[in-house]
Amino acid sequence: MSGKVAFVTLGCKLNFSESSALCREFELNGYKRVSHTSKADIYVINTCTVTEHADKKSRNLIRRLRSQNPDAVVAVTGCYAQLKPDEILSIEGVDLVLGADQKHNLYVRVSEIESGRRGKESTETSRSYPCEISRLRTIFPAYSSDERTRSFLKVQDGCDYHCSYCTIPLARGRSRNIPVAALVNQAEQIAAGGIKEIVLTGVNTGDYGKSTGESFISLMNALESVEGIERYRISSIEPNLITGEILEHIASGGKFLHHFHIPLQSGSDKILSAMRRRYTTGDFRNKTELIRKLMPFAFIGIDLITGFPGEDEEGFLESCRFLESINPSFIHIFPYSRRNNTPAATFRDQVDERIKKERVRRLMEMNEKFHSDFLKLNTGRREKVLFESTRRGGMMYGYTGNYIRVERVYDPDLIGKIVEITI
Repeated sequence: MSGKVAFVTLGCKLNFSESSALCREFELNGYKRVSHTSKADIYVINTCTVTEHADKKSRNLIRRLRSQNPDAVVAVTGCYAQLKPDEILSIEGVDLVLGADQKHNLYVRVSEIESGRRGKESTETSRSYPCEISRLRTIFPAYSSDERTRSFLKVQDGCDYHCSYCTIPLARGRSRNIPVAALVNQAEQIAAGGIKEIVLTGVNTGDYGKSTGESFISLMNALESVEGIERYRISSIEPNLITGEILEHIASGGKFLHHFHIPLQSGSDKILSAMRRRYTTGDFRNKTELIRKLMPFAFIGIDLITGFPGEDEEGFLESCRFLESINPSFIHIFPYSRRNNTPAATFRDQVDERIKKERVRRLMEMNEKFHSDFLKLNTGRREKVLFESTRRGGMMYGYTGNYIRVERVYDPDLIGKIVEITI
């Protein structure tokens, strides 16, 4: 069996790692991966459902891909597929919907559909395999192999936090993780492919160890010994899970980079409480101060939600003042998206969409200053850059250990190499 398969991945780097692992199985069985903008025999959409916009984007993609080849098999998986399989099945042309505990069966299920078509069996009934989230106990191992410079390694899945605005625990289940030994083995496979940097990813990465009795720091220690991997990044980690031991390990000069992505979500303690977050602004400030004490030039990126129910103008300004006091390196800004089956969807004092849009604009202006200040702080310093293969306008790009994007004249000999430069 052979043909052309195209993957489209929406959402987080966790989805990206899973899509790559799923695609490798197709390639091992003779399929050729092609761009989703071209005609393929199989289209796989790995969906996100963090916002209503993400749901809409998935639906539009399904329709567009079906129009590219009406005879193709269209398979949908990911968080949207887990939460709303009936909604997806109502879209004309969807052949397969796989829930959170079934994505590892993607190749088998698609093969069954293709065999049925070749045998002229009826293909009128779409097939759906959602899973009761309470039954989710297994974890699908995955790492990406689509880039020559870095790989996203899934270490953990699920979340036990149940923040009042979030549907991800409903889509991904309880927190569980892959054992340290298995992850070391996967890191060695990644290194064998010539990749030098690994990004550890998960739904709640810092919660690592719950299902195996291990810990995140034990994983970090074990990964340091993998030959060939020179750099590790942590994709995102909750502020309450950043321990002094973790920070001291990163500051010690090993392979873990001085790059932090920490969800804040609000600079107002009132809103943090309504969100059911597990820290206060004071706790968050203490963590950022400790990071800067140990690593003065560390990149500190944060996530922020604006327009959460009950966030009036004064609450928004309070959040802005807190941001100015901690001076992050970058802000990832999200307008609050009302999601069904979450407590926040029923809260009073929902914020008008026009107000959310205006607040996003104001925060983006603040972010420009924060990031500019961070770049000025680093100007003139020596840093190591891992250059990528992307070529645009005769230039190539790479990132320093503390996540500053650097460009230089394209040189193919530098692809995948770590070079020390002056910023």
